[in-house]
Amino acid sequence: MSGLVDRLLGVPGWVVLVVVGLGVFAEDALFVGFVLPGETLAVLGGVAAKIGHVPLWAVLVVVIVAAIVGDSVGYEVGRVLGPRMLEHRFLAKRRERLDDARHFLARRGGSAVFLGRWIAFFRAVMPALAGTSRMPYGKFLAFNALGGIAWGAAVVVLGYVAGASYKTIESRFGTGSALVVAGLVVVGLGVWWLRRRRS
Repeated sequence: MSGLVDRLLGVPGWVVLVVVGLGVFAEDALFVGFVLPGETLAVLGGVAAKIGHVPLWAVLVVVIVAAIVGDSVGYEVGRVLGPRMLEHRFLAKRRERLDDARHFLARRGGSAVFLGRWIAFFRAVMPALAGTSRMPYGKFLAFNALGGIAWGAAVVVLGYVAGASYKTIESRFGTGSALVVAGLVVVGLGVWWLRRRRS
């Protein structure tokens, strides 16, 4: 791996795991997933694993556990604070999307918790909405765990594969070409993330 990428990931491996874990946790637990890119951090954790900075199994465990625990905390926040939480002015500009999430949860029940994990805004609000709607915690936890495992594995592996592509290109064409491709990958991921946020 090139010196540039090594410098970008020059912090100790345990710091990478802590940052990734806290980002994924806070995205769901603090009801701010539409401004806190936990998914992006999970992808970068996968890249760090591919270049050997952290073990892949450790990134997978951290991301999956943080996702499940973060959702559980978000559920409890919704259960304790109730519907008045949804009237906060912080959510005023997102009222239409919030109503969409509530209707989706009402129609699909537990499967909405699983499916919501794959959509940025729903991932942020669905746990709290489930708590507000008094969904039984056992049911919530089952779908939450399934979603957390599937989503966590998918995004970390995505980052891992992106890291593999970088290493292959670098070995065959040199660091310069690899950096160009890495830049394109980063731009592509950024555009994809922005489109998901806007949608």
